[in-house]
Amino acid sequence: MEPIKVLIADDHVLYRAGVKTALSPKNDVKVIAEADNGMHLLNMLKMVQPDVILLDIQMPIMDGVTALPEIKKNWPNIKVIMLTMLEDHSMITRLMELGANSYLSKTSDIEVIYEAIKTCFEQDYYFNALTNKALLTNLKQRNQVTPQKLVQQEAHLNDKEMLILKLMCEEKSTKEIADLVELSPRTVEAIRDKLKVKTGAKSTAGLIMYAVKNNILNEEL
Repeated sequence: MEPIKVLIADDHVLYRAGVKTALSPKNDVKVIAEADNGMHLLNMLKMVQPDVILLDIQMPIMDGVTALPEIKKNWPNIKVIMLTMLEDHSMITRLMELGANSYLSKTSDIEVIYEAIKTCFEQDYYFNALTNKALLTNLKQRNQVTPQKLVQQEAHLNDKEMLILKLMCEEKSTKEIADLVELSPRTVEAIRDKLKVKTGAKSTAGLIMYAVKNNILNEEL
């Protein structure tokens, strides 16, 4: 298979060089281009098509927050991982709503960055402690509350499916969920796959996004 093509957009030359050098031993990931601001990045995307962009939030001329919607509008299949030194929950929520596929601290070690690139490429989203906390607090508070019965009617989720979805959002493993709901792990996996079909989610991350947006975490079963 072809390696995952990565573009790094950051105004710090040393950071770009460090990430590129650290990723170079990875055979399944290849840095194909670099940009030093958002405008430079958008112009570059007319000539090169990466699979994943590492996008710094704070850059001169055009920052990452401004560039993100343009990327998603014109190149919707490109996955974008936001990079920042700030752990701002409201900013994380805003960026995820604008289409960011993950959000990493610039202090993250290269294995975390590598894992985020691969996971976003393969499963659309990469969740970590930063994104989880932001989504499970800010998004839950800001989004319009949807009554449980309307959620059930829209996606036709039964009580067992709702419970399993809630447990997934609590980061329970398949075995832990199976023990709690008194089903076999294989049955839990089958229900998880059925939930993806019902909700239109492409991955487990997508299911969590669906649960948060529909306020399922707050509903009593």
